[in-house]
Amino acid sequence: MFALSFEAFGGPEVLQYVELPDPPVLPGHVLVDVKAAGVNFADIYRRRGSYRELGEPPYINGYEGAGIVSAVGAGVSGIRIGDRIGFVDVARANVSRLNVPADRAIPLPDDVDYKTAAAVLLQGLTAQYLCEDSAVIAPGDWVVVHSAAGGVGRHLVRFCRAKGARVIAMASSPEKRQIALDLGADVAFGYEDDWVSAVRDMTEGGAHVVYDAVGSTLDKSIEAARPRGVIVTYGMSDAPPRPVDPLVLMQSSKALRGAELWDYLDSAAERARRSARLFAALSSGILQVPPIETFALSDGRRAHQRLEDRRFSGKVVLVPSM
Repeated sequence: MFALSFEAFGGPEVLQYVELPDPPVLPGHVLVDVKAAGVNFADIYRRRGSYRELGEPPYINGYEGAGIVSAVGAGVSGIRIGDRIGFVDVARANVSRLNVPADRAIPLPDDVDYKTAAAVLLQGLTAQYLCEDSAVIAPGDWVVVHSAAGGVGRHLVRFCRAKGARVIAMASSPEKRQIALDLGADVAFGYEDDWVSAVRDMTEGGAHVVYDAVGSTLDKSIEAARPRGVIVTYGMSDAPPRPVDPLVLMQSSKALRGAELWDYLDSAAERARRSARLFAALSSGILQVPPIETFALSDGRRAHQRLEDRRFSGKVVLVPSM
């Protein structure tokens, strides 16, 4: 099999395309011939050394993708050779062949191809639980979505609009703000603006819900929420947020919630239930497939460089057999 790995932390230049022995199928697993693997900022952070708790190199990046089952391990039922599956939380997935725990295998509908699955599963499931579980969104509510043209943000805009919410998009450039508007946002602001005042004026006191994936903006997100509003923090794409004084929340009855996808994908049944609803949203047009840029697994350095380009808005996908 082939893999995209690195033996030292650093820039894209540390990535190496290597050949490794084919793995045997493990008990409780299915062996998958990977057809497409998504690239995410978490992969960049690992490559740079920001996630050292995962261990020192050598390391193989990746944890989401899609492919076809080529072998079934002992103790596995309900999955057969030839089945098409996706996965969102299987480590070291930037390979051509991967052992996937059977309870993490997500069946793919016939109308969802491998590249689409690798492009929407992780970020779509994240946006889904954020708007269904992290906050209650009612028709007419004002919702602020940070990084609204990004991987999760673009799906949040669509999900919130489908619930009848009015969406205020935050994005870093005029081009990304236009993307958010095209996705259905009612208005879009830049971070260089006095966006907190603009949000409070437009919403007559603040947004009902604010989704913050930037981190460094959390203080302002709390300001932009109305009394009894909810602020959901689920990322730190710019920098970790500063500590929050609970008194600030208490004085205006605001709720600050953390969010982590893996707390909701806690069983095979829950993966199946949530992914089925995600695919239904995709089929109905509630969600839109983001622009996909495809790179060969052997061209992983260039794929990482593309994702690191802050002008890029879409999904980078690696394909082992281009």
